[in-house]
Amino acid sequence: MDPAPPQDPAHNAGQPDFIKEQSSEEFAELRHAHRSFAFPLTIAFVSWYLLYVLLSNYAGDFMGQQVVGNINVALVFGLLQFLSTFAIAWWYARHANAKLDPRASAIKARLEGKS
Repeated sequence: MDPAPPQDPAHNAGQPDFIKEQSSEEFAELRHAHRSFAFPLTIAFVSWYLLYVLLSNYAGDFMGQQVVGNINVALVFGLLQFLSTFAIAWWYARHANAKLDPRASAIKARLEGKS
């Protein structure tokens, strides 16, 4: 297949320049703010989940220890998985509202020609 012919600049008049915006400093800052939060937290959560799975498979005696009544360590860890999931979602929402959304809104407004 032949490559697409170069676009006439007049043909793109009024259209957002996504390539230019993607290479802007503000977009790089937005990407960095997202990645510096999401990647470490994802690695931490996956590690925490894998610890739970590995302990469940290979440390049955430990996971079966009674904590209170019929509640054992495995049940506590399982419930903590749910708690940590909701805590991460809440934390990310706060992070997005404070750091990501204002930058993304500014970029969107610029691309839509509102600024």
